[in-house]
Order: sequence, then structure tokens, then C-alpha cells
Amino acid sequence: MRTRLGDLELPNPILTASGCGGTGRELAQFTDLSRLGAFVTTSVMAQPRAGRPTPRMVETPAGLLTAMGLPGPGIDTFLERDLPWLTEQGVRTIVSLAGNTVEEFGELARRLRGVPGVAAIEVNVACPNVEDRGRMFAWHPRASAAVVRAVRANSRVPVIAKLAPDVTDIVTIALACVDAGADALTLINTMVGMAIDTDTLRPALAGVSGGLSGPAVRPVAVRCVYQVHAALPTTPIIGVGGVATGLDALEFVLAGASAVAVGTTLFHDPSAGTRILRELEDALAARRLTLADAVGLAHKPAGYVPPQVRPEEPVPGETKENLP
Repeated sequence: MRTRLGDLELPNPILTASGCGGTGRELAQFTDLSRLGAFVTTSVMAQPRAGRPTPRMVETPAGLLTAMGLPGPGIDTFLERDLPWLTEQGVRTIVSLAGNTVEEFGELARRLRGVPGVAAIEVNVACPNVEDRGRMFAWHPRASAAVVRAVRANSRVPVIAKLAPDVTDIVTIALACVDAGADALTLINTMVGMAIDTDTLRPALAGVSGGLSGPAVRPVAVRCVYQVHAALPTTPIIGVGGVATGLDALEFVLAGASAVAVGTTLFHDPSAGTRILRELEDALAARRLTLADAVGLAHKPAGYVPPQVRPEEPVPGETKENLP
């Protein structure tokens, strides 16, 4: 079940999705974070942020709309309080970074350089670029690449670019990020959506629109992983979007993901990560596959048999000598 994201080797492919595990302390009440492949932090910014006004979460059929506004204590408090706690627990920590300018992303990466406990950096390019009328970096190949390049220049750990699905061609943006130095990709971030309260007759979220997550987005996320893996078969991908079971995780792996992040499910099942890990391992064993065999297997022609297919378990009492 071991997997790699660039130079980072993980004991298993199950991660938390950014923003869904709090600081780690909240989730640790229900599960052992060190048993997961890695914990991905809530996006860390340069300064403390209160986030958007409430209401900023609303349930939708098979999904959740959120407009949090990236609340958090800022990089100073993260380095002084949150990261040391995660390191003490033996957690492999992938730090998500968010910024308003390319220079801010680069400075945040510089602040993390050489800090113990940082296993990798996930670059949240789904942030508004204040130098481009507030349009998200993730919407443009050059803007996304500029952010990745700034983080790469200031980092000694693997850099993972997290891409948004609300684009015309996600493959072009993925290629730009890899060319700029991304060691891996996370697919996908939330999709922009909205809901209207039919009692108040107004938008359900104070910020009008928000990010849609949960099972409703999984088919879109799987499609994005499949397309990007087809174009970049050697680039590790973290698949994320509506993962609630081991079979959901297997679907992402078959599409081309080397790791899978669990997000919205944690809000109602905070120990889901370890459960999904067990379910994925059982699903692979039932199909006589190793994790490495399964990554991208859906791209192979019909009838293809992986070279490292697991042998069937011998029947008790049988030996090589008495087998037909």
C-alpha cells in the first residue's frame, strides 16, 4: 500500500483533504492521524483571517456548499502552535498554502523552508489574484505556473499543485504546473455553485456562491484525474472529491491517482480515513491487485493483466507438490 508523491514516500495512499480536518487536534479525537498516509492542513495564509460572514455552509443533495473564506490564524501561529503539535503526534504533514499574490506564495514557502515536520507543500491556486481583478490563479495556465514556480524556488520539499475543475481545459493547466516545477497534482478543488433558500427567497450563503464538494462532484473529479493521467502518466496525482468508501477511492486509483484524499465525509464520519483505507486494501486484495498495479489500470486495454497480479491464496493443506 506504499505510494510516492515525488520524493515523498507514504505508507498508504489515504490523506485528508485540506480544510476538512481542522488543525488536526479536532480530528485526532476520533482517529489516529499517524495511521493515515498524510494529513493535509487547512490552507495557511500570511495573516490571520476571520473568513466570510455566516451563513457560510449549506447542504445540497449529495453535497455541501461552503464559502468559508479561508479562515485561519496565519503563518506565525501555524508555525508556533499547530505544526509542532502535528509533528509530536508523528503525523506526516502536507502544508496547504494560499495567497493573494505570487510574491506572497513565495514568501510563505520561504517561511516553511527547513522547518521540521513539513513533508510537502500543497499550493492552493484556487485563490483570487488581487493583481488580476480577483480572478482565481487556477483559471489560467500562466498564473497557476507562476505561483508554482515561486513556491518551487523557495522550497526543498515536494510541491503539489491543487487545481480547480471550473476551467475549459484542466490538462493544459496541469501541464503548465508540472513544467513550472510541480512534483504532483491534486485533483480537484471544489466546484463553484450556489443555492437559494426558498423560504427567505434569497441566496442561502452570505457570500452568494460557494464551493461544492461531496459525492455530487465525484464523477467530475474522476474525469479530471483520468484526463490528466492520460497526458501526464508519470506525474503523481492525489484524487479528491466525494470519497466516502474504499470503492470510491479505488475508482480514483483506477483513473490514475497515486493517493486519495478524504474530505466532506469527515464532517459526519471523522474516523472515515482509516475505514476507507481498510476498505481499499480489501478491494485491492479481492481483485488480486497491488496498489501500484491498480494506478491508472482503467487506461489499459480490455483483457490486460497486470504483471504483478497477486497469486490466489492457496487452499489450506495444499502444497506445490499436490497441486494439479
